Amino acid sequence: MLDRIAASKEHYLNLLSARQKLVASNIANVDTPGYRAKDIDFQHEFLTLAHGADPNVREVEGLPAGNDGNNVNMEEQARLLAENAIRFQFVSMSIKGEFKDIKMALQDGRNG
Repeated sequence: MLDRIAASKEHYLNLLSARQKLVASNIANVDTPGYRAKDIDFQHEFLTLAHGADPNVREVEGLPAGNDGNNVNMEEQARLLAENAIRFQFVSMSIKGEFKDIKMALQDGRNG
């Protein structure tokens, strides 16, 4: 069971990393004519993607494009960065808590 939980959290962190790279790429291309913002369907990818497989990157639909065809919205990208940071912090704290529990169990086993 512990392996399944660890694999699930690893998969979640890998998706966060993939999204972080996409957002960074979107921001880097904010002034590139014709560039279309990219993202992943985070929930779908987490629930359906095989662990270790690359997520399906897609162009973001419904964003208005400027005269140059670029549709990167900096406010949306900033929101995604903040959301990603919160998700990463939550999972990191969860993992830290689990390691603390394991350490306590091991120490109790030695002392008992």
